[in-house]
Amino acid sequence: MNRRLAEALSLDRLAQRLPRGLRYALAFLVLAGLLAAMIGHRALILRDGAEVRLAIVPVDPRDLFRGDYVVLTYAIGELRLDRIAGDKQFRRGEPVHVVLQPDQDGRARAVAALRERPSAPDGVVIRGRVAYVSTTPRRADDRASCAGDCPVVGVEYGIEAYFVPEGEGRTIETTEKSRLEIVAAVTRSGDAAIKRLLLDGRMLYTEPLY
Repeated sequence: MNRRLAEALSLDRLAQRLPRGLRYALAFLVLAGLLAAMIGHRALILRDGAEVRLAIVPVDPRDLFRGDYVVLTYAIGELRLDRIAGDKQFRRGEPVHVVLQPDQDGRARAVAALRERPSAPDGVVIRGRVAYVSTTPRRADDRASCAGDCPVVGVEYGIEAYFVPEGEGRTIETTEKSRLEIVAAVTRSGDAAIKRLLLDGRMLYTEPLY
């Protein structure tokens, strides 16, 4: 029996000796602590993160238990590796650090994709995870400009869903895509959270810190 297994069994036996009410109280405190840590981390992102504007393409599934939400597909969600700097080969599931710079309209565009976070980035670095690897872009405009194989990676940043008031998801989904954008907060470590949803440059929804 290895040491870790022995320690786990010892802790389990100790827990069984505790009164049931105390066990429930301890379990509640642990869960409450984890929840508070998650809420606190998100609040720090929203408060201290650098703001970036992201062009989006929403679709509209529905979660019956949590109200309406829109699934957001970002312009930076699929990267043409032949058009940006950084590493040129990625595997599905591995982390990726994407360097963002504003375009002429002030919206973030990807200029580099790297496995390791750059030490002195020329822009905001957002951290994601590779969702797919392909040689055929999914966006029609990229496919039209692709002669032969074009290396692309799909990236998820953990901000691909946004909850809105009950019944309003369809309204957002049917709005012309070019009128919508997200303002996200990105920390120095690359964590991101949705801060505001804009329509025609005006705030439509905003996220409270808590």
